[in-house]
Amino acid sequence: MKKHWWLFSIVALTLFVLAGCQQQDTVENEASAEATEEDTHIRWTLDGHVEPQEGQSENIGTAGLMYGQSNGFLIIGGGANFPDGSPAENGEKAFYPDVYSYQNVDGHLQQAAHSTLDFALGYGMSVTDKEGIFYIGGSPNEEYAKRISLITADQKGNVTAKKVMDLPFAIQDGVAAKDGDMLYFGLGAQNGEASNKFYRANLKTNKVEELASLPGDTARKQAVYRWLDGELYVFGGGDQEAYTDGYAYNPEADEWTQVADVSVDGEAISLLGGQAVTLNDDEMLVIGGFDKAIYDDANKQMGELEGDELQAFKDDYFNRDPKTFNWNTKVLIYNAKTDKWRSIGEVPFDAPCGEALLLDDDNIFSVNGEIKPGTRTDRIYAGDIED
Repeated sequence: MKKHWWLFSIVALTLFVLAGCQQQDTVENEASAEATEEDTHIRWTLDGHVEPQEGQSENIGTAGLMYGQSNGFLIIGGGANFPDGSPAENGEKAFYPDVYSYQNVDGHLQQAAHSTLDFALGYGMSVTDKEGIFYIGGSPNEEYAKRISLITADQKGNVTAKKVMDLPFAIQDGVAAKDGDMLYFGLGAQNGEASNKFYRANLKTNKVEELASLPGDTARKQAVYRWLDGELYVFGGGDQEAYTDGYAYNPEADEWTQVADVSVDGEAISLLGGQAVTLNDDEMLVIGGFDKAIYDDANKQMGELEGDELQAFKDDYFNRDPKTFNWNTKVLIYNAKTDKWRSIGEVPFDAPCGEALLLDDDNIFSVNGEIKPGTRTDRIYAGDIED
């Protein structure tokens, strides 16, 4: 694949939705980006569905998945959903220990193995390294919610997890990155409370050190993050409200610097719940994100209403069509060198949040995720990147 992501000028997104393996519907969407020397196209295809978890008759999709790569396999797993009723019906959230490994065969995911770990996992932070996937926190089991695990696949794609080290607190919905023997992580929910605290774990000594906190006392969960040019970039996230600002952490100086807000053509964009992949040393690509106005209002209403009024709001809110939530459908690219955001088009399917987003050579895969509050999808979308 040519890694000339900064040369985007037009993105054409085409979705082939297969119906009974006979009929296919096509949706095309083009958008202008910075005009440069070549055109790049992403052709999206409905690539299949994730098979049911062990003991389940169907997979209704999950959000908050673990994902990454090991031994040549693309791996996704865990996550949570509401199998016994929506949040409006006080349905209980279920987590899963199921993990799936896939091979990228000509731009399509072909399942290699379906494994079951010793613990359920969801909403942890996944960091792929040459050793495998470092998975931080993210489990309904308190023991594993306070653990860093290393998840790997064998030659047949069978997946196992081993303990790397214990943490002094449980964490989920945070940010993380690895640099040498140092694993940086933080924000999210720490011992159940939204936090702006940030840490470094030395994987050789198992020592955890608290670092400079994210500025502004803005505790936030489900932010978008990537390691670019030797710094950790963090955008958006939220707690009682969604944020659109961004920060870069410099490990040598142990300090945060505010960078560009998430904004395209003067429009601020919330990336809360979105996912990102690293394109090159300078750039990250992001898909998804809750709408700030709708998210903020829902938090306000559910925090203030009581009794029948609260139930009426929930009944309406959780039964709306996904498109009414106005989640971010733009495919966004941030360039750390220029400190600028741009849009290169839109995904021609329901915008996912909390999905597994994987980049493998010239293919990108969006797996599962939430498509509206309380509702997930089991779909796999494959994007073929054409220069």
